[in-house]
Parts: sequence; C-alpha cells; structure tokens
Amino acid sequence: MAFSATLEVINDIAKINLVGELDASVANDFRIKIEEAAAQKVKKLVLLLQELKYMSSAGLRTLVFAKQKMGSGVTIYLVGATEDVSEPIHDTGFHHSVIMLETYDPEVIEK
Repeated sequence: MAFSATLEVINDIAKINLVGELDASVANDFRIKIEEAAAQKVKKLVLLLQELKYMSSAGLRTLVFAKQKMGSGVTIYLVGATEDVSEPIHDTGFHHSVIMLETYDPEVIEK
C-alpha cells in the first residue's frame, strides 16, 4: 500500500494523516510534513494513524524527530494507532512522551 502524509493546520493544531506503510523509503516524506507543521508554530500536533498499517524503526525514529522538532511546548497526540503500530511505540517507551488516543476527541485535543 502506498504511503501518504497530508497536513492540515487549523487554530494552532496541526493534523497529519498517515496512510499506508511508514518505512525508511518514505520516512522523509513524513519528516517534511513535520517540518512544515513546526514552521507554523502550532501548539498541538495530531498524528492520525487509523489508516497506517505498518511502521518500521525508521518511522519510529521519525516520531522521535517530531517530538524533538516540535519542542517541549507542543503536545503530540497519536490517534487511532492499530496494534501493529502501537506495539513498537509502547515497546520503546515512546508512549510516555505523547498522548495516545483510540479516537479523535475534540474535548481533549481542541481545548
């Protein structure tokens, strides 16, 4: 399945929708979207993962890059991660650095 990453910014919230398989061959596409979001000085980064089927270690490194690039003042939400995607996030302890949600909850994210 082809990978895509689309960015939308509304009211200081950047949303990146990830679709397909995130591996080393496409990690730079995701990295570019993170840099675009960071340039807009958003307060929250929401990664929509419902349609992400697979994430390699390169994808996980890109998540770490997102945390570093956005800075400590930006809250990062991972929304809708499948078990295949959430397992490496939990195994590495990265879930302690972000907020993981099963579904997009405006009451939590848009406050």
